[in-house]
Amino acid sequence: MNTRKALYQYGYRRCADQGRSSPARHPVAVVGAGPVGLCTAIDLAQRGVPVVLLDDADRIGEGSRGICYAKRTLEILDRLGVADPCLEKGVTWRIGKVFQNDDLLYAFDLLPEDGHKMPAFINLQQYYLEHALVERAAALPNLEIRWRNKVIDLKRRNDGATLTVETPEGPYDLDAEWVVAADGARSALRGMLGLAFQGEVFEDRFLIADVKMKGEFPPERWFWFDPPFHDGHSALLHKQPDDVWRIDLQLGPDADAKAEQTPERVVPRLRQMLGHDDFSLEWVSVYTFQCRRLERFVHGRVVFAGDSAHQVSPFGARGANSGIQDAENLAWKLALILKGEAPESLIESYDLERSAAADENIGHSTRSTDFIAPRSAQELRFRDATLSLARHAPFAKRMVNSGRLSMPSTYETPLSTPDRETWSGSARLGAPVPDAPMRDRSGRSVWLLEALGGEETILHVPNGSQPPAGSRVLILGEDLIDEHGFFTQRFDTSPGSTYLVRPDQHLAARWRHATPPLIESASRRLRGIEGDHA
Repeated sequence: MNTRKALYQYGYRRCADQGRSSPARHPVAVVGAGPVGLCTAIDLAQRGVPVVLLDDADRIGEGSRGICYAKRTLEILDRLGVADPCLEKGVTWRIGKVFQNDDLLYAFDLLPEDGHKMPAFINLQQYYLEHALVERAAALPNLEIRWRNKVIDLKRRNDGATLTVETPEGPYDLDAEWVVAADGARSALRGMLGLAFQGEVFEDRFLIADVKMKGEFPPERWFWFDPPFHDGHSALLHKQPDDVWRIDLQLGPDADAKAEQTPERVVPRLRQMLGHDDFSLEWVSVYTFQCRRLERFVHGRVVFAGDSAHQVSPFGARGANSGIQDAENLAWKLALILKGEAPESLIESYDLERSAAADENIGHSTRSTDFIAPRSAQELRFRDATLSLARHAPFAKRMVNSGRLSMPSTYETPLSTPDRETWSGSARLGAPVPDAPMRDRSGRSVWLLEALGGEETILHVPNGSQPPAGSRVLILGEDLIDEHGFFTQRFDTSPGSTYLVRPDQHLAARWRHATPPLIESASRRLRGIEGDHA
């Protein structure tokens, strides 16, 4: 049930490709204007790659859907130029609380340290995020969004693919060197290629409701096992902007999905939880979910990203966050390939890295679901014993699983150069580099991730010798000044330390004392160029 009308609607416009005698050729066609498709298209366009973005709808705004966006996702959105409106509108939070019945089992802080530009999480209805992304996309000269352009056929070739696109004025064909399939869980492109998911389908049903009300609950994530208002099941509460609250209620595998969405069923459940009826329903759905993925994300020149490639349970906010990280991983690689700066085989590293990330997310989601909704008497006994111990034993608190919240992936792949020395600090090889407050040459405050942007970058701590050469080198103490010491601590610096950062801000290599051959080899390695990996 959806009581909200579309907030944002976009009109169909005839494009230059229609009516041509032969298909126009584009470097990249992205299919699907959800968060993943929009992020992919914006990232490519910012890197100088012309993009056509196709979507079969002409609107956004039906239901809030995804709402939780993690720190790493916000850092990516910041690089894409859309973090500010999201932060301004979103509800910032970092504290989570887990209850059993009325008792608080424990609380956790997702970002206990200072020195980061982005918060641990924000809650924001997906339609607000999509609107910010559409506005950003419209401002880029080499990105064209085509609404009400539905892909109805796909023919692959060795050098790309031909898409047949249906519009209100009839169909047309376009050729693309690369196609990004970001068309969601019911991906039409996946069906056109005859691809199937592998994994697990869960039978438990959950009611999800967006409720408009004035509430006294703080901006925290509250999760209940066996709450007094919903005996024998679980419940979850999140605050969203506009006095809207997200409520999830476990229903069990035998619930009637259609009946449970009616106000006659929903309102009494919510009244029992909230203790009053001073609320209205914005959006209601009943869902089951899957933890599944494609065996491969890359099929020639067609690449799958987001829900079209993998699906997880909603516990832990891993859906949209992992999809946006897919987009980030893919865009810089496609840009380098199209510019002739990397071999086409680099795209295999997208499959390798994001398949591993999907497996990690699916593993966390499956374990969370098994704990929240036990499917056997043995699993239920384990869950109840763990909850009982968690009241008194710190070790048991770590075993309580109400959804391991989204974290960025660490890529242990051939694109990284293995460490030769021992390092401490929070910077990890293959992981996104931690942010830090800095000052630039003019004394202006700047964040490390802002300074890195989306380019391959060498960070160097001087030691009196000649600094390393490279296409982009930032010298600590000259280009960037670590006045608060966060960079020094997080990167475990010493005189002569050198760090190579990928275009997606993951750490590719680091040395206590780098040499030009070592840096050149690591740079070639992160671009997938075969050769000596000294």
